[in-house]
Amino acid sequence: MTAIATAFGLVFDPYVLAVIMGSAIFGMFVGAMPGLTATMATALLVPVTFFMSPVPALGAIVTATAMAIFAGDIPAAMLRMPGTPASAAYADESYEMTKKGQLDLCMGVNLVFSVLGGIFGVLILIVLAPVLAEVAINFSSFEYFWLACLGLTCAVFIGTGDPLKGLLSLFIGLAIGCIGIDPAAGQPRFTFGNVDLLSGINFIPTLIGMFAVSELLRGAVTMEKAGMIVQQTVGNMFAGLGAVARKYWMNFIRGSVIGTVIGALPGAGADIAAWVSYAVSKKLSKEPEKFGTGHIEGIVDSTSANNSALGGAWIPALVFGIPGDSITAIVIGVLYMKGMNPGPTVFLQTPELIYAVFIIFILANLLMFPLGWAAIKSAKQILRVPRNILLPIILIFCMVGSFAMTNSLYGVVLMVVMGLFGWLLEEHGIPVAPLILGLVLGEMLEQNFMSSMIKANGSFIGFLDRPIAGTLGVLTMLLWGGMLWKALPFGRRQPAAA
Repeated sequence: MTAIATAFGLVFDPYVLAVIMGSAIFGMFVGAMPGLTATMATALLVPVTFFMSPVPALGAIVTATAMAIFAGDIPAAMLRMPGTPASAAYADESYEMTKKGQLDLCMGVNLVFSVLGGIFGVLILIVLAPVLAEVAINFSSFEYFWLACLGLTCAVFIGTGDPLKGLLSLFIGLAIGCIGIDPAAGQPRFTFGNVDLLSGINFIPTLIGMFAVSELLRGAVTMEKAGMIVQQTVGNMFAGLGAVARKYWMNFIRGSVIGTVIGALPGAGADIAAWVSYAVSKKLSKEPEKFGTGHIEGIVDSTSANNSALGGAWIPALVFGIPGDSITAIVIGVLYMKGMNPGPTVFLQTPELIYAVFIIFILANLLMFPLGWAAIKSAKQILRVPRNILLPIILIFCMVGSFAMTNSLYGVVLMVVMGLFGWLLEEHGIPVAPLILGLVLGEMLEQNFMSSMIKANGSFIGFLDRPIAGTLGVLTMLLWGGMLWKALPFGRRQPAAA
């Protein structure tokens, strides 16, 4: 109880509340601008959080992310341009409702079920995280090695559409993570005599480049393709919500469960959760023919899923130090920057920090209701901000933030190089998220592998000796074997003969 009381005191400090409010407005604005993703909002906040203590820093990221995921629904309905990838699954559905004169109902459903879905995900996080942490406290290097392998496998095969491209991205991330000092031998690797590279590739400029700068480049390329805003006026958004809730309450529960589960899978994230939930909704619907014509059912499922996925993604991040998505990958980087190691020991060493995160999550979702209503009402003005003015301003913030991380032009150069590289990868259909997860988990994978080999005297049998390690190892190898079988010619399904 003392830790909980301390957490309330930390969160309800006037400075922390001001940071949460400012981050909420920032996240709402970024999410409402087509092309400026929730991950980009998080990456832009990292340089600011460098000067904060852990609670306001995490509060800023949690709040901005939650707001951005919801705000992406606004341009999806009004412009047919999802503000974030998490809103893409039902952008056409929302826009069709708008064309039928149902913008009010669409926005009301998005707002209310986003709030409820977000709270559902947080409640699951509050219940599961401490329980899993009690199990994880007994983990050794063997279990963490297999967890890292499992996380990287899920990131490739579950979080990407093309496993081969996901695998390529992952290997690039692992290779970049090898730059610097070898943790086992203490020898420089791939530094080419550059002193700046001795400490490895700086994580924060890399994130800003991969997510923010690459999005800016994409926005600059597609600047002429911006759509026209609809001319409807938003009226009473809550009229008819009672009937929707009574008819589709099971859809809300199903979408929230799917979102939380998928969010907890490393590399999946809110956008995958929304697509899966929308597909399941259509598959199980009594009126599948209405999907794509402006049917509210799919929106209830998907908007609940993408918001509940945020809480789910924090479960592996807090308990095991394995990011559930690219946003929690950034969070783990922030925790390391604050001198804290995410994992089960955090629940023992700083429980007040964990409770503070829980409180901030609930507060952010409750705050989404009034701020979301205000954002919807003023959406036309927000969406009229010229992108040719907005993008250069964001680029300046990126440069300042990257410079602040390294106190040299090295950070800015790294940001630009990684931004161009990330843009080129995505232009060729290669996802960036596995690369970032490879960069984050590469060190954990290598260190635990070397420690385990020393403990086992070089025997690979030691990796399967312990019950939990053996279970995780078998599960990981089954995933590898299944994917390999499907890739082989005789493992593919042959079309039935006519």
